[in-house]
Amino acid sequence: MTQINKLKIFNDPIYGFITIPNELIYDLIQHPYFQRLRRISQMGLSYLVYPGANHTRFHHALGCMHLMQKAVESLRFKGVAISNEEECALLIAILLHDIGHGPFSHAMEKSIVEDVNHEAISLLFMNRLNDEFDGRLSLAIQVFKGEYHRKFMLQLISSQLDMDRMDYLKRDSFYTGVAEGNVNSERLIQMMNVVDDVLVIEEKGIYSVEKFLLSRRLMYWQAYLHKTSLVAELILMKVLKRAKELTLKGIKLPCSEPLLYFMQNKISLEDFDAEKLDLFSQLDDFDIISALKAWQRNPDFILSTLSKMIINRDLLKIKLSADKIPMEESQSLKEEFAEAHNISALDAGYFIFRGKIKNQAYSKAAEPIRILKKDKTIEDVVEASDQLNLKSLSKLVTKYYICFPKQLI
Repeated sequence: MTQINKLKIFNDPIYGFITIPNELIYDLIQHPYFQRLRRISQMGLSYLVYPGANHTRFHHALGCMHLMQKAVESLRFKGVAISNEEECALLIAILLHDIGHGPFSHAMEKSIVEDVNHEAISLLFMNRLNDEFDGRLSLAIQVFKGEYHRKFMLQLISSQLDMDRMDYLKRDSFYTGVAEGNVNSERLIQMMNVVDDVLVIEEKGIYSVEKFLLSRRLMYWQAYLHKTSLVAELILMKVLKRAKELTLKGIKLPCSEPLLYFMQNKISLEDFDAEKLDLFSQLDDFDIISALKAWQRNPDFILSTLSKMIINRDLLKIKLSADKIPMEESQSLKEEFAEAHNISALDAGYFIFRGKIKNQAYSKAAEPIRILKKDKTIEDVVEASDQLNLKSLSKLVTKYYICFPKQLI
């Protein structure tokens, strides 16, 4: 039997060549659970606004692993002891951190798989893979859950300045063309250090941290919370909610078996056994898109109209405001739409609805980004910075929206 060379190289448009460091990581990447990420878009329906935003969660996971390799290298150079087992655990934990995302993840979490978030499903996948790989992921799972005694390792995976954020800002900025999101991940990693097992950034890296936080804020307003991306995702949530409602009434809708299963059943975290996890692992963007294509011709007015909106990018109108939108405004629009289309005011709520979005680039309530000053003291970046705008970046900004059909304008 010929020996497969498992030390492969990926050519990434952001970082150049990404190397697979060992055979275990190669085998994890080759696993169907991980390969599924090739079929899940990183930015959901943002390609309706930014045509280049078609990159996948597969891309992103590899990018995070690459940045983690660089971080381990940089910390070791500064004398931080990281064993080969710990390095492997860090690489596996960051590689698999998003493996639990479903298709159009946030819309799915709020409509089909309602009570289970993607982090919980990631952990289920990791535990399942650990069984398959004879316990070789145990340390990675410990680190991922924050149960490992070396605190800085979790901070590299999940914090306000982690490899995940560094990659998605740089990658999403590249694929959308929103230049404001481009962060200098290389410099940020070079400025990292560990003091008393806690991750710190050396003082000379403070401007890179400020730029990182500003980039994050701008990417949220310009890309992730862009009003067209937002309305598209909200419509998708409504479509899936309607499809689930019809399915539970006994109406059989054309769609893939795994999607049908999750529409027919309310699944809690406790119900997620091996069989359901396998079904979930068969779901990807193609299930949703092909279902929308079929549902366009459904006799149900709500389902077909909303499905057409996404497929043909003929979306609802969305209006953003700094002030709360009065209920009367949406109520009168609902009544007008219900009358025009001979549907109930309740059903008109699928087309006319209000809500709010929040953006906070830096949270003072969460674990801080710590700056290691030249005198060896450690300070929260907001206190250490001479930039007034950092204080405003830690302020929670709320915007209110109302969505309604264009013909009502």
